[in-house]
Formats: sequence, structure tokens, C-alpha cells
Amino acid sequence: MSLLPELRYPTVSELTSRARALAALRPGLCALRQVGVSRGGRPLHLLSVGHAPRTVLVVAGAHANEPTGGPTLLAVAERVLHERELRDGTSWHFLLCADPDGASLHTTPAPRSLLDYHLGFFRPAGPEQPEWSPAVLPPDRLPPETRALTGVIDTLRPYLQVTLHGTDLGGSWVQLTRDIPGLAEPFAKSAARSRIPVETGASDAAGWPVSGPGVHVMPEPGAGLAYPSMPDDARHSTWHHAHRYGGLTAVVEVPMWASDLVDDPAPHPDPAAAIRRLAVRLRRDAAEVERLFAEVLPRVGGADGPLLRAARWALDLVPGLAADWTALSPADTTMAYVGSVDAFGRRLPLRAAAMLWRVTRERHDRAAPRLEHLVATWSQSFADRFGARWVPLEDQIDHQSRTVLAAALHAREGAA
Repeated sequence: MSLLPELRYPTVSELTSRARALAALRPGLCALRQVGVSRGGRPLHLLSVGHAPRTVLVVAGAHANEPTGGPTLLAVAERVLHERELRDGTSWHFLLCADPDGASLHTTPAPRSLLDYHLGFFRPAGPEQPEWSPAVLPPDRLPPETRALTGVIDTLRPYLQVTLHGTDLGGSWVQLTRDIPGLAEPFAKSAARSRIPVETGASDAAGWPVSGPGVHVMPEPGAGLAYPSMPDDARHSTWHHAHRYGGLTAVVEVPMWASDLVDDPAPHPDPAAAIRRLAVRLRRDAAEVERLFAEVLPRVGGADGPLLRAARWALDLVPGLAADWTALSPADTTMAYVGSVDAFGRRLPLRAAAMLWRVTRERHDRAAPRLEHLVATWSQSFADRFGARWVPLEDQIDHQSRTVLAAALHAREGAA
């Protein structure tokens, strides 16, 4: 479905305008209210549909570089508004954008290629991400966006929170803080209907139990981590906040560009050697960006500003992650998992280079052409290696919307 005159990702102001129009259409059923303010002074809005005490909370925009969630949220809200059975005993609540400051800095509403996407790329450092900050910051230092989100959860006590995420290139998968029996089948059928591969070996959920292809269930708090160096343990994120009220969280990921390499279940012939090679490449690529970062930093006045903080954060993850990979002794590892690790290893230095390039371009720094060449080369290599094919925006939205509704149905049945 098209929610705008042209097929592109809407801005936060466009999302808000559309939500306001929906609320005005059925004022007795819908309400739009402000639930917080960002660090930059931007409002955080919640659209509510229905008045039943049993609630579903849908969150978009937690990561600035994952724009599909906004139009998906509107699509689900419109269906809930017009289909009475979806409101049967349930009210729905939609946080339009969890990080409006971040959204204002990711500037690719209609990317034509991975290069376009990266030339306008922004993803905040971990402590500045609303969902992840509780995993890396003490409670008294949480950003206002996080406090607003947890405040909404405390008020609504949802039986299900759905947070809408995405990936640049790959497939679709779901992460659950507790299992939702029955979800895997409609999820797989929805992905097939939209010709989106199911990412069966998502490195984001490495080592997690699965309840079906592409549906990963978060380990219990006492379980070990597949990547111990990573600072942002999902079990300490806002995803787990709904558990204190008996609820759970589903994270629905959908790609902008699809790759059939991420759903290959065949065993990899030599995963240990392959992952060692990927770790070597990750260190090498990050070192190239590190050299440019060190050169540029004195000329641009230090590592202040969100772009530089985010680039620094991404580069700082590399040594520990590469060590985690080489320490693993994978057994029965699939081609899909190695493909997901390959993609993850390309993203960190590419994203750091892209954000550093934006800083150098704005400052007319002499390193800008070298960084632009690096971003262009790595973006093309990424697309070529994975056979990237654009997923039409309406397919991204439709698949993510169907998965949200299936999660709500099956989680409600499980809670009954």
C-alpha cells in the first residue's frame, strides 16, 4: 500500500500529520497525545485506537536507519481503525517514532541503491538509542526517549509490545522475548507472499532458541551470550520491560534489499575458516577507517556531535566482536549464518565510514573524497556479494504489518 503520493519513507512530521488525521476521523475511538520530549526538544506522540483494558503497543523508529516501521505503523493503525474484529477486547497504541532526533539525521527517504542509503546514513551510538540505552547506562542517566517509552509501557501494561525494525540488506526475522506459539507459520507464509527471504541464521540472534524458521526466542537471563564483548545485551533493553506486567515483546525485522544468501539452510563446509576470514576482513576494514578518523579528528574539532560519536561507537565494537568470532567453535553452522556474519562484518566499518564522510563533507575536509570512494566501493561490494534486490516499499509494509497482526492474535490466544 502507498501511504504517500510517492513511494518513499515518510518523515516524522508526515507520520504525525497522518496520525492526527486518523484521530480526527474517529475522535471517539482515536486519540493522539504527546508522551514525552526528545533530547533535542522534539515531541514523542502516541496514537491510541480503542479503549479496552487489554493492550498492544507498537513502536516505530527506535533505530533511525530502519525507516520501514513508520509506514507499517500507519498501515496497522488504519486496519485497526476500520476492522472492528481487530479491536475486539483490545486497544491498540502506536508510538510514532521513538527517536525523532535520530530520524532527523538519517536522510535517505527514497534510496535507489545501498550507496544512496549510506550517503545519508545515521544510527546513534548505543547509549543514545532509546531501546538499547538501559543495557549500557545506569538508570539515572537514561535519555528522555527511553523514559518516555518505559513510561508508556508502565501505563499501558501491554500483553504484547511490537517494535518495528529493519535491515539494509538480508531477510526478515522475528525476535521474541518469550515464545509466541503458532507465529512461525503465518510469518513464513507472509514472507513468501512478499518474496522476502526468511533470515534463518540471523547473527543478531546467534545462539538463541528458535520456534520456527526465522523466529528466535531470547535466552533466559542466566544464559551466556554468543558474543560476550557486545555491550548491548537485549535482555536489559526496553524489550524486557513489558515482562514486569506479564507481557512480552516481538521485534519484527524486514529488509530494504533482499538476499537469498541469508535463508540457505545447508551446512557450511568449513565455517570456522570462513568466520576467521571474515574477522580478518573486519579488522582490516575498520583499521582503514580508524586511520582516516585519526587524521580527520584534529581538523574537525574533536569527537563531539552525534555523527562522530556514532562512528566512534561502531569502530569500538570491532576488536571485541572479531575476537568473539574467532573464539567460536561453530558446529553444524549453516550457510545462512555465515552469510549473516559476513553482512554484519561489512556493516560496522561501512557505517562508520559513511558517518565520518558526512562530517568531512560538511566541513569541506580534504579527506571527504577518500571517504566517499570507500563508502561507494564497500556499498557496491556489499550489494554484489549478496545479490541485492530491492524489496518494493509496499511489500516491506505489507509483510511487517501482517506479522504484527499475527503476533497480536497468537500472543492473545496464548495469554487467554
